[in-house]
Amino acid sequence: MFITLKNATKKYGEGESLVYALDNANIEIEKGEICVILGPSGSGKSTLLNMLGGLDHLDEGEIIVGDRNLSGYKNKMLTDYRKEDVGFVFQFYNLIPDLTVEENIEVVSDISENPLNIDEVLEAMGMEKYRYRFPKELSGGQQQRVAIARAIIKNPKILLCDELTGALDTKSSKTVLEFIEKINKLYKTTTVIITHNEAIAEMADRVIYIKDGKAHKNKMNLQKKAAAELLL
Repeated sequence: MFITLKNATKKYGEGESLVYALDNANIEIEKGEICVILGPSGSGKSTLLNMLGGLDHLDEGEIIVGDRNLSGYKNKMLTDYRKEDVGFVFQFYNLIPDLTVEENIEVVSDISENPLNIDEVLEAMGMEKYRYRFPKELSGGQQQRVAIARAIIKNPKILLCDELTGALDTKSSKTVLEFIEKINKLYKTTTVIITHNEAIAEMADRVIYIKDGKAHKNKMNLQKKAAAELLL
């Protein structure tokens, strides 16, 4: 397995206010898969994403991504991991308003050790003709595609998407998911999508259900649909 969580535990608070965001969660994800993680609000989805992205430490258990065991990493090692191996896409695009599409992507490519070709990425995302536009000149769906391009330009081993369609209408959501699918096929990037929208799970290779900080189901999707076929 490419990603393995073993008895992953993360606690907040103490005494009567103690909350288990992750409670001995066990998860496995293969390299190159699109994995959708489903669960209600407060189930531990975002905490799981933060742990996979090296944004926080577990209290107990292990997280292994490729040849890295993040459990023993100090802050500097986690920073290097995020820089080298992880691409993030969030619900809100977080683009720099005073930079063009191209410049927003170059901010990341310029500090990456092995970046992809920016022309190739812009073409893959259908954004080549918008490269000199500013974020305010783009639709929400186009801005999210720039955010995906910015995340993928570093050639990460894992792409983490947190409610990436949450701020989009149905048409834009489907377009963005089609590009996520395309990026996965082009670059074989292991992709983890956190969402509450069960329809998105139909495009996944693997679906994991999180509830009360535990992984209750981890199943392969034997009837996978193309993103274009989803009824969002």
